[in-house]
Amino acid sequence: MTMDTLQEALKGVDALDSDVAEESTQTELDSEKIKLFSGFSKLTRNQRYNRLVQMGGLSKEDVRYLRSGAIKSLDLADKLIENVVGYFQMPLGVATNFIIDGKPVIIPMAVEETSIIAAASKTARFVSEHGSIQTFSQERQSIGQIQIHSVKDFSKLEQVIQKNKQKWIQDVNTQVIPSMLARGGGMQSLQLRKIEYEGQEMAVIHVLVDTCNAMGANIVNQVCEYLKHPIESTSGEDVSICILSNLADQCLASTRIVLKNLDITLMKKIENASKFAEADPYRAATSNKGVMNGISAVLIATGNDFRAVESAVHAYSARNGSYRSITRWRVKDQELHGMIEVPMMVGVVGGMTRIHPTAKICMKMMGVDSAEGLARICSAVGLVQNLGAIRALTTVGIIEGHMKLHIRNLTWDAGAKGWEFSVIQKHLENLLKFRKRITLTHAKQALKLIRDRIKQVDDFKTLNKQKWAKDLLQELLKEQ
Repeated sequence: MTMDTLQEALKGVDALDSDVAEESTQTELDSEKIKLFSGFSKLTRNQRYNRLVQMGGLSKEDVRYLRSGAIKSLDLADKLIENVVGYFQMPLGVATNFIIDGKPVIIPMAVEETSIIAAASKTARFVSEHGSIQTFSQERQSIGQIQIHSVKDFSKLEQVIQKNKQKWIQDVNTQVIPSMLARGGGMQSLQLRKIEYEGQEMAVIHVLVDTCNAMGANIVNQVCEYLKHPIESTSGEDVSICILSNLADQCLASTRIVLKNLDITLMKKIENASKFAEADPYRAATSNKGVMNGISAVLIATGNDFRAVESAVHAYSARNGSYRSITRWRVKDQELHGMIEVPMMVGVVGGMTRIHPTAKICMKMMGVDSAEGLARICSAVGLVQNLGAIRALTTVGIIEGHMKLHIRNLTWDAGAKGWEFSVIQKHLENLLKFRKRITLTHAKQALKLIRDRIKQVDDFKTLNKQKWAKDLLQELLKEQ
């Protein structure tokens, strides 16, 4: 072996050692991050901020921004929509315990509904204890549609497209979207479809575009509009509509969950519940809504078009002619296997994701820098959310967990203040155990009783208010 060869070999060993050390360091960091998920829900808000800083999800500047209430100026709103009068703020939380493709991920979720984040975190922990989450994706291609409503000669149109499509693709990539081409994307193909409806034969040309890390709606619309003239001039047909399709079935993200060492009865119940949603559209609608509870919350937090994804998911679930569950659970070899496949045209550059400071913070929390990565995380969150709902339905029921968290809302709505809040909340928890149902009326009645009795007490200041009120409500509970 020559000296040069030896030096090259040593360089290879050094590089290998470096890779191993880097991988070992990352594994240690991931392990520490997983530990920091523990007890997150029991922390105060300030403790949560500190924990997220420790995990690398937030910087101190991010914390100051979030603590201040985020955006104050309406200048950004004026740039985003019309006739601005203010902001409608939605609570932003984080779901914990997610380990996706072997890596711990903080999941930011912007959502108004009680129990969604808690259920996601609880179920993610359940999955990490019994199995794993693996995600997958295929090549990302957005679809644009060029419709010819009353096609004169479909055969001729087919020949024209076949003859000219390579030139049109080249023209689009060099003249309309050269920057997209430079980033590795661009227009990929043209596909012709024939649709017959109410005795009318129409032609639809699908334009497939790789939009890289952008959602790409405006890009695809521009491409379709550009192609309108050459299609009309070469075919003699009249183009009716040029528009993006939100059914992005050429851009699918999927997740598989495999769980082991579970009670066989529970696994069978989950499988049977899945079959119910696969067979009945009435059940499927609610099941898929639960999936979107997770996916849409992540999309809103990251400034993505959640309405586009929701319409795509619902359309995709009916692609075989009947509306079905987008998820599937089966027992196989003493294991529970869950699967979801969803069209997921999302972006991490451009639009709200690029200019909204909160969206940028949420992207940083997840550690995502590609549209593919975001799509895969969303599909994982959707499947975990679905598992949490089915598991609850087939065991304790959907009410118990949801209502326990909803009690806080009822207590606020009833008008409880100060020390009254914890007393009324505890009373409603006890009442839920006793009656299996609670309403705002129960909260208002308990609060009225406390306040009416206070007026009858001569020296209320000397009493332990909370203990006195709890004892009073406990007696009320026994009477009921």
